[in-house]
Amino acid sequence: MSGAAKPILILVGSESDRPRIEPLFPVLDEAGIGYDFMVCSAHREPERTAQVAREARGKGYRVVICGAGLAAALPGAVAAQSDLPVIGVPFDVGALHGTDALYSMVQTPSGVPVATVGIDNAKNAAHLAIRILKA
Repeated sequence: MSGAAKPILILVGSESDRPRIEPLFPVLDEAGIGYDFMVCSAHREPERTAQVAREARGKGYRVVICGAGLAAALPGAVAAQSDLPVIGVPFDVGALHGTDALYSMVQTPSGVPVATVGIDNAKNAAHLAIRILKA
């Protein structure tokens, strides 16, 4: 994370997820909204993920977008450690084609909200983040 005055932090759990989240980059670029992108796994790096989430507000971020597939733990793990709005993007991977990721995101416990867009709909995550920033 650069910590610069970029309001959006974009996280994915694996470098292989980059192509699935990339469609949101042009939407944010066109809107002139700054962002940082990083790979941060809730399963392989749980302490680092928690630290990134806890420090996000202090670094100037106002929204976190998390893309994830399969168990899709990343959005909920971030929302559990931060009071920033978290937007989940479920990825179409695995035998269930993203429905498992979608259910994981929308079923987070009360008090750990994750706004969730459609499967593989990273562009809508960008549009939602822009609306949150303008509110």
